[in-house]
Amino acid sequence: MERSGEFPKNKKASSDRRRKSGQPPFKERRKVPRPPLAEIRRGANLDLLPAPVLTGIVRLMEFLLISGIGFLIYFLHVEWEGRTTHLVYLGTVLATGALFTGVVQSFGLYRVQAFRDFAVSYARLAVAWSLVLAGLMALAFFAKVGAEFSRLWLGTWYFSVLGALLAERATLTVLMRRWAREGRLYRRAVIVGGGAEAEDMIKSLEASPNTDIRIAGIFDDRGNDRVSPVVAGYPKLGKIADLVEFARNSRVDLLIISLPMRAEKRVLEILKTLWVLPVDIRLSANNNALRFRPHTYSYIGNVPFIDIADKPIANWDFVSKWLFDKIVAGLATIVLAPLMALIAIAIKVDSKGPVLFRQTRQGFNNEPINIYKFRSMYQEKTDAEADKLVTKDDPRVTRVGRILRKTSLDELPQLFNVLKGELSLVGPRPHAPKAKAKDRLYADVVDGYFARHRVKPGVTGWAQINGWRGETDTEEKIRRRVEYDLYYIENWSVMLDLYILLMTPFALLKTENAY
Repeated sequence: MERSGEFPKNKKASSDRRRKSGQPPFKERRKVPRPPLAEIRRGANLDLLPAPVLTGIVRLMEFLLISGIGFLIYFLHVEWEGRTTHLVYLGTVLATGALFTGVVQSFGLYRVQAFRDFAVSYARLAVAWSLVLAGLMALAFFAKVGAEFSRLWLGTWYFSVLGALLAERATLTVLMRRWAREGRLYRRAVIVGGGAEAEDMIKSLEASPNTDIRIAGIFDDRGNDRVSPVVAGYPKLGKIADLVEFARNSRVDLLIISLPMRAEKRVLEILKTLWVLPVDIRLSANNNALRFRPHTYSYIGNVPFIDIADKPIANWDFVSKWLFDKIVAGLATIVLAPLMALIAIAIKVDSKGPVLFRQTRQGFNNEPINIYKFRSMYQEKTDAEADKLVTKDDPRVTRVGRILRKTSLDELPQLFNVLKGELSLVGPRPHAPKAKAKDRLYADVVDGYFARHRVKPGVTGWAQINGWRGETDTEEKIRRRVEYDLYYIENWSVMLDLYILLMTPFALLKTENAY
């Protein structure tokens, strides 16, 4: 996990912590033969579980566990005796749950490393719970409200929570060890630039406790006569130009540029090539003679880095957007179901062929996805690859299809893509691989075009509500559309998504570019 900090003064203590956490030292891992390139490409297909999200979920779960048990025992016992509901119980249970999570946080038990060590973490957890409940009893005594609480409720709550925490942390430990084996807890990193700088940086990472990365390999443009094919035990996987394809075939979470800061021109050239990838990009400052203030750096273990770019919509932002998409898309599907049924009937009456049409588009990280649309063309004239864009009075479009395309109602089935997780409600619109502006592919027209694929594409987007929808008959139109897409990615928020959704119906009233 990246953090600010100082270099460890007690190497033996660091080694002990790593041993107790069950994490093998880097040096031991280096003794294991490296897998062939094909295995590296296939490896770590499972998603990363970001530490901020994982620890946050555990914190919330334990708060709900303590509060829920307290409420349950209250309603089963105190109400059974005929007492009315007391607000003092409600306030006490919630305050105790919040105080407990604060104490556990101060004990360092909401760290990924603590989740792996069941015996130590549970012992400290039991102490934390005992301290919190003892403090509650002391406060009730001095406030002269002790008589308000049932002793049976208090004792049952104490021991029930101890048992529940025992089961919860034991289960969590089992899951953590499985996720660690699967690679879900470690960021997969690649290093750009080999040589002495990379070797020194890798050795510094190996000497650091509790690093959360696993290095897949090295990418460097220099030949084997200048850079060894194996750097500090890690293989050279190709040239920098190969890294974009590699990142699209294998999970890459972190990209580390290991070049001296004096090579400014080279670093800028590399960034121009790699900024289209949905990864965190860091510049190693391990061998930098010029030292800045500590807050200037982020840290992996104890190795300093300078942040160049962050993966957009990550960690809790990703969770917020995921929940927003699922909830809103689910409700919209239910509300719009009668309208979609009427559209399906109209399509069947108007022309022969299926109601739905599937088309291949470019999704997140350039991956191909099949999006659903209401069929708006004659069956024998459909264009699954969008090799030819639809133009005004296009003879391929049916009578019903013209209405659907003018109003964008043909896009409604993409709500199913959102529920499947292939699309987001809001994001850059997914384009077909062969889509063109005039006679040139989009990627050939716009430099850095694929940067819009750093996030999941959407049913509607910032570009669409600002008038950049429909036919791209000029190169300027696709340039402006990508410009708005990139603005959205850099300025995303849930409120921006909500604003775009609310403005979309008004944007659809402007139909001059929709055919």
